[in-house]
Amino acid sequence: MNLLIPLYVHPGEDPAAWHRLITAADRTYAVILNPADGPGPSPDPAFTAAAGALRDSGARLLGYVDTDYGTRDPDEVADDVARHREWYATDGCFLDRVPSGRAELSTVRRMVRTVRRLGAAPVVLNPGVHPAPGYARLADLVVTFEGHWSTYVSAFSRPEWTSRHPADHFCHLVYGVPEALVPLAVRTARDRGAAVCGPVTGELPNPWSRLTPALDQPQG
Repeated sequence: MNLLIPLYVHPGEDPAAWHRLITAADRTYAVILNPADGPGPSPDPAFTAAAGALRDSGARLLGYVDTDYGTRDPDEVADDVARHREWYATDGCFLDRVPSGRAELSTVRRMVRTVRRLGAAPVVLNPGVHPAPGYARLADLVVTFEGHWSTYVSAFSRPEWTSRHPADHFCHLVYGVPEALVPLAVRTARDRGAAVCGPVTGELPNPWSRLTPALDQPQG
């Protein structure tokens, strides 16, 4: 089991979920920290404490940064990554709303090079769909599906080029998973070439406000 955990709820609002995550940190690929749709304007003491406890438990931390589909000023993206690293000692970054087309590939390449120079590793890209093949060579992990369980079951397709990369290069984030089917969601991701996954039972508008029940499943 290799779980990417986007727990987008404040530690003060749901301390039990954060405590549960801290105790299961060794079962994760990484935990995404998202204090305020990014690092926010100043350090949040609750997130500072949670980040420290997660690090002590062996978790790898990623700072959440929105790229606005590649239209955001690259300096702002780099500044967010730097603040995450300074305030929360994050290891890498989770670049959200990344474009997926060939035309934007050079923009994302420059962005990734910049954040790597800041020391961010791993770099995770989230286009939420299968992007043009070149994106897979830019990042340590690419989220090639983000969507509802019903869509994942009925409309998922995997382009042939993905078979040329190891499964641990891809992640599927699936929400709206019936709790009884969470183990099936993990197995399905593996069968579809993604060694990293993030199945949650939550629904829109913020499905990631709930901790994945997969943390309670036996490892294997």
